Amino acid sequence: MAYDLVIKNGLVILDSGEVKTDVAIQNGVIAAIGSDLEGSKVIDAAGLIVSPGMIDAHVHISEPGGEHRKDWEGYTTGTASAAKGGVTSFLEMPLNQVPATTDGESLQIKYDAGQGKLRSDVYSYGGLVPYTLKKGGIQELDAGGVIAYKCFMATCGDRSIDGDFMNVDDYSLYEGMRQIAKTGKILAIHAENSPITDRLGEIAYANGETTLKAYVATRPVFTEVEPIQRAILFAKETGCRIHICHVACPEGVEAVTRARQEGVDVTCETCTHYLYFQTDELDSIGPVVKCSPPIRDKKAQDGLWEKVMSGEILFVTSDHSPCTPDLKDKENAFDAWGGISGLQNNVDVIFDEGVQKRGMSLKAFADAIATNVADRFDIANKGRISVGKDADIILIKPNAPYTLQAEQLEYRNKISPYIGREIGAQIATTILRGQVIYSQETGVTSEFPGQFVKC
Repeated sequence: MAYDLVIKNGLVILDSGEVKTDVAIQNGVIAAIGSDLEGSKVIDAAGLIVSPGMIDAHVHISEPGGEHRKDWEGYTTGTASAAKGGVTSFLEMPLNQVPATTDGESLQIKYDAGQGKLRSDVYSYGGLVPYTLKKGGIQELDAGGVIAYKCFMATCGDRSIDGDFMNVDDYSLYEGMRQIAKTGKILAIHAENSPITDRLGEIAYANGETTLKAYVATRPVFTEVEPIQRAILFAKETGCRIHICHVACPEGVEAVTRARQEGVDVTCETCTHYLYFQTDELDSIGPVVKCSPPIRDKKAQDGLWEKVMSGEILFVTSDHSPCTPDLKDKENAFDAWGGISGLQNNVDVIFDEGVQKRGMSLKAFADAIATNVADRFDIANKGRISVGKDADIILIKPNAPYTLQAEQLEYRNKISPYIGREIGAQIATTILRGQVIYSQETGVTSEFPGQFVKC
């Protein structure tokens, strides 16, 4: 039999480990794995790693952006950068769009805004905010197909923008968990103690502090760990499944591990930038690398890598949260937008830093970028190279260093802290449901085969 497409001669990452074999694709699905498979089209992957495509569980797209964010990241550029970076699917956060995705109507507005603009598949988060609880917003979002929910325990949103996101108070968090528990879906949480971090920031600003190092000092480790512990306590009380986003310190991971050992349904992620940058270099890079929770010191970074390697951190995400250049171009770091553009440089950086520099196994790498995300969020048809799964596959060129240039970025606004950095691996090809959506030879596809996936 001649399959639609066969990937030959690559080192394929399977659940059992890596093996040199062929992968056959038929009608967008992996149809066979073995030797001497024949295809109408063939990709020679000799010398390449054949991995499941990344499922990035934490991405912000700002479409529709309304009057205030119309020049931020949109679906066309966001999914192009995903394709070029080896991200075949991502879970899109419910904020930075205007209106934020907090009920059935705003969810449909978002779906309409992205129609015909997707190069990768997109799953949607619904927002837990105080004003949705009395309006049935949680239930409407569930019926509309969101994959999970998201809330902020840290201050967020712009109160001057009608329909913008906002953080929860303790009662809203508790009641939101009660309602979300009935859906069976997960609540993802940005865990920072807002009264303390906000006040420490105000004091530092009033004292004339301007640096990123000073900004990091206003968000000490305990202000991340305490709300993680509080969220876990609420989860115990309500039975809500929870996931802690972008953990920046090993102490936060340890709180999650202890709770999981006690039977709480809780997991956590970290981000590529926490595994790559450290506090002492931030001011030499500038506000382009500002985020929250902040990038911590080398000791924290080493501790996070240990947690990734041990499996305590379930997966790694980008927390791609771009803005326009003017919001980053600030002399005072406290005035700059807190978000990093990283969607295009997840896979290559993690492969280089984890596999090539730290000896991470290929199976653990695939787990951290794809398999564990699919398992946690109940995505049955993705996340593995296995017969019957969607043919979402990436080819990685190992030991192939390149220096990232701004013009190589597919983002609408070509800013990133990785610009000028040498990265030791490259994405050669990205395949979504059997269709090549990026290759080094042809670039990003001009077609839009991506879909909004409703759960």
